[in-house]
Amino acid sequence: MKLATYQNGRRDGQLMLVSRDLANAVAVPDIAHTLQQLLDDWHELSPRLEQKYQALNAGTLDGVVAFDETLCLSPLPRAYQWADGSAYVNHVELVRKARGADMPESFWTDPLVYQGGSDSFIAPRASIPLASEDWGIDFESEIAVITDDVPMGISADKAAGHIKLLMLVNDVSLRNLIPAELAKGFGFFQSKPSSSFSPVAVTPDELAGNWQDTRVHLPLVTHLNDGLFGKPNAGVDMTFNFAQLVAHVAKTRPLGSGAIIGSGTISNYDRSAGSSCLAEKRMLEVIADGKPSTPFMGFGDRVRIEMFDDAGHSIFGAIDQQVVEYKG
Repeated sequence: MKLATYQNGRRDGQLMLVSRDLANAVAVPDIAHTLQQLLDDWHELSPRLEQKYQALNAGTLDGVVAFDETLCLSPLPRAYQWADGSAYVNHVELVRKARGADMPESFWTDPLVYQGGSDSFIAPRASIPLASEDWGIDFESEIAVITDDVPMGISADKAAGHIKLLMLVNDVSLRNLIPAELAKGFGFFQSKPSSSFSPVAVTPDELAGNWQDTRVHLPLVTHLNDGLFGKPNAGVDMTFNFAQLVAHVAKTRPLGSGAIIGSGTISNYDRSAGSSCLAEKRMLEVIADGKPSTPFMGFGDRVRIEMFDDAGHSIFGAIDQQVVEYKG
């Protein structure tokens, strides 16, 4: 199934069922008004929704409208939990190498995760408002999963069954604020403003054979100001899969339905695939030339993040956002 949330004047929006080709959509208030409501009762409601999804794709459903990505909020406009990992450890290794720091061996066996702000996600086609270009504005192209209720202490094998939906992420980062925050030894906060998610969230079966070992084996394509920035394969070099990330987050606490767990920046050892954030490209420049030459984003810059199936069709729709000056 493919699901979206339309703006309707309410904070949590209107749940929409979206056709596989992203051409059509229909509201399903007889089943659930919001995505969170659906997730809270997934076991009972999702089979009924699946029947409507088949009818939508067959063209036999009433009340259908043309799907419009510009009307979408993030699939969960706000969430009870947003925890972002750093599953591509080669990316972490690269960043540390550029500043001459060794990487602890534990990074290869124990996932890195931070808890992000989840009360105000940005819509996938909305501008990213920030007050200063001096903050080092960066995008991070990622994938995230949404779970149902996950018991505390669950194993990775069992955690896989709790992954209900996938979506794309722009985890906006303010690179010049990060060092001072991390130096305090208490993690990110001001350096991680509101994130954005793709217009559409999909069930794993929509990825067919490209969903294996709870990894997405497809390139994630990022454009910066209409130029191709990177298309690394999300299934390659992912040290920790999503089941392992979910189990890690749930080690000492249960997860409520609607918990979002991110992969971290997609990164491949094959640098010809490009990068999924400016920081990585700048680190490669430091290693090669002794200094970075690629600037961070400025007001007016635009980023587009999208993933395509084997036939070249967009799976999740596109995150397409411009950075603008926030004046209060």
